[in-house]
Amino acid sequence: MTDSITEVAEPMGLSDTEEVSSNTQIDAAVDVVNRLSAAVKQQVLGRDDVIELTLIALIADGHVLLEDFPGSGKTTLAKALGEAIVDDGSDKNRADFILPFRRIQFTPDLLPSDVTGVPVFDSNSNAFHFRHGPLFAHVVLADEINRTSPKVQSAMLEAMGEKQVTVDNETYQLDALFFVIATQNPLDLVGTYPLPTPQLDRFLFKITMEHIDRKSELDVLDTYKQRRDLTADKITVTRDEVLFAREQIDAAVTISGSIKSALVDISRNLREDERVLQGNSTRSMVLMLPALQVAAALRGRDYVSAEDIELLLPRVLGHRIELAPGVADLNKVLIDCMRGPMEQLARGTLA
Repeated sequence: MTDSITEVAEPMGLSDTEEVSSNTQIDAAVDVVNRLSAAVKQQVLGRDDVIELTLIALIADGHVLLEDFPGSGKTTLAKALGEAIVDDGSDKNRADFILPFRRIQFTPDLLPSDVTGVPVFDSNSNAFHFRHGPLFAHVVLADEINRTSPKVQSAMLEAMGEKQVTVDNETYQLDALFFVIATQNPLDLVGTYPLPTPQLDRFLFKITMEHIDRKSELDVLDTYKQRRDLTADKITVTRDEVLFAREQIDAAVTISGSIKSALVDISRNLREDERVLQGNSTRSMVLMLPALQVAAALRGRDYVSAEDIELLLPRVLGHRIELAPGVADLNKVLIDCMRGPMEQLARGTLA
């Protein structure tokens, strides 16, 4: 693909008043994202690209799977984001059992009720009351999610897909902000349960956290005491501000028909490619749309361009595509399948 495919003209037909209003909406939303980014960077060094993708997923109402070796900063990143989002208590109707951040350490002996909650008998009222589990939070860190049993993974599937849990035929709604950051270690596979394809499909991104550069690693060693003792200077964002940013970007950033056509054509090329055993689902494209809107907003645009597709498509499809035996280069397959639709998108834009 050439550089020309990233040159996308601004959609026509907006009045000056509409443009100003749209830009104001985007600026306010981007300010929220930038503050969240600054909060996470107080604790996580040298991971700017991973932080950006994680925040895109949060605002796009998706979930993230972080994968790499122990000590790479997966848990630190998730905890930093969870602690950066606070509840200001302005909504008196919000349930007090929903916490800003919860961490679940997944183990083989974990039960579904350990994460969803369980009915508990109250002898005083002579009735059962539901005790809410750790899934009832704004941000949930699912640490080493591949170490738990398929039963627990099934409970997570419902929570991530529908923002609800079902216990004893009763359904309980999760928080509107509910966001899962799951981690897994790809090196130690003893005693693990590989995530099934339907659950992998619930994650917007699967991000591999590579080693940080030398300068960042030195900064980690030089500043670990300051970051450990950071309290008064912590940057925070409220839950309502995050939901506000999500709504504003969804309303202000447009997705043209040509962008949607390109996504469909790329997906169809992948499914028909002989190097691909299983292509991506239609759901993956639906999940990608709000992520593209967030990426565009962070780059100061009120429309999605080819640049956003090139940035996010490999991240969205990388864990959803199964290559045929003997094929190892996923990037080459993606580039080949993207080339035609992206060139057609560029021609249509320049016409």
